[in-house]
Amino acid sequence: MKVVAVVSAKGGVGKSTVSANLSAALQAQGYPVIAVDLDPQNGLRYHFSLHQSTGLGLSGTIHGTPLSDIIRPTEAGVALLPYGECTEQERQDFEAELRHNKRWLSEKLHGMSLADDVMVVIDTPPGPSVYLSQALTAASLAVVVVLPDAGSYATLPQMRSLIETYCLGRPDFIDYGLLINQVEQAHQLGKDITQVLRTTFDERVVGLVHTDQALSEALAYGQNIFQYRSYSEGARDMQACGQWVLRRLGL
Repeated sequence: MKVVAVVSAKGGVGKSTVSANLSAALQAQGYPVIAVDLDPQNGLRYHFSLHQSTGLGLSGTIHGTPLSDIIRPTEAGVALLPYGECTEQERQDFEAELRHNKRWLSEKLHGMSLADDVMVVIDTPPGPSVYLSQALTAASLAVVVVLPDAGSYATLPQMRSLIETYCLGRPDFIDYGLLINQVEQAHQLGKDITQVLRTTFDERVVGLVHTDQALSEALAYGQNIFQYRSYSEGARDMQACGQWVLRRLGL
């Protein structure tokens, strides 16, 4: 089992879209994939046509329900572990458990006895949180999603600090990479920041995902980019990101 944590220091960078389509890209390469929604917004399901109630999810498993009982199959072939619908008190209880047991997610995933070739992709809320620390503690690889703008660039020291805190030094952690999302070649500042990021991070750049309306349209139809428009620029970009992840994992 390999665990890929998709993280960001700020909101609005398209992290959930990246998580869903990266899951689909890995699944298209022949790997069984479980997408984990570790975000209280419980929104990752919309990328997989699951608009109906998800019922019990991660937030409802603190009393012993195994994760295997809440897995939802999807038309994309990616299995989904939803955050689940919960009351405010249930959310607070869940977060209290995550603070108490800092390896809760890692232990739950390993308790599923998944096959060696299974890929687990975790979507997280932006910024430092108990969810982010759980995802990074479980991760084999961290994918940091940023935009080619000054705001994202300014958050990188914080993300590196979080990765150093929760990942570096663990024998099961391999590396982290930077995925530059919503790249537009027409904007000079964006081009300049993209070049700085590529120069600074070099081989740690997972890939560039260009602004593509098809990515937004795919969500509207509850599909991933490969289902909706497999020949689009967004599909090619996400496929390249998936290939980087597999190479970095040694697969």
